Amino acid sequence: MTSKTPAVVILAAGLGTRMKSNMAKVLHEIHGRPMIHYVVATARKIAPEGVIVVVGHQADRVEAAVRTDHTARFALQAEQLGTGHAVRCAMSALPHDATDVIILCGDVPLIRPETLQRLWEDHTGSARTLTVLGVEMGDPKGYGRLLLDKQGAFTGIVEEADASEAQKSVRLVNSGIYCVERSFLGQALGEVSADNAQGEYYLTDIVGIGHDRGLAMGVLKGSDPSEVIGVNSPEELKIVTDIMPCQDA
Repeated sequence: MTSKTPAVVILAAGLGTRMKSNMAKVLHEIHGRPMIHYVVATARKIAPEGVIVVVGHQADRVEAAVRTDHTARFALQAEQLGTGHAVRCAMSALPHDATDVIILCGDVPLIRPETLQRLWEDHTGSARTLTVLGVEMGDPKGYGRLLLDKQGAFTGIVEEADASEAQKSVRLVNSGIYCVERSFLGQALGEVSADNAQGEYYLTDIVGIGHDRGLAMGVLKGSDPSEVIGVNSPEELKIVTDIMPCQDA
């Protein structure tokens, strides 16, 4: 089943300690505007009435920054207990008519609406339960790898710390951007466990749940790795600022 438009959930609750600042990460500016502005503007082109921003650290300031230029719904993640927990906090704010949910982070300001539209169309056109946006990277160090079987079917995600030497050689990496059938997303998030060293609920765990159930999952390969650069440090903020044309601000 396809929906006329998907909902888009933007994860923007983190402080971002590697930014070496007391300001919430998504409030750091690119060409004079908080990076969250760019992500929300892109999301609204896909889901004009269905953008949910998950806030946490400095929630009032992040909400105020978004409202300067855009309308959006907000969901509070009072405790930062992982990406799976963040999405779970947003579920009750989803529009009733959205059957699919695109999930992305508020620190990827270079992502283009055309890419999110292609992700959604590939997902719904293939009647999948879950589709992840992947990109090929010349140096995949630090990224989770997307695992495919010999037939090219998507089987899971392995983080670098847990990857074998063979898996570390995989250059297809997880962008952290997903399109997921809403009904499955709600069910799977309820099954995700925090039984790990960090005590957090990871969104990536829903992939394993879907695989165990034999559900249709797949990968859409993005054409431009720079689109999914996540801003986690001042150095990455500079990289993204240098790439983004000033006229986009």
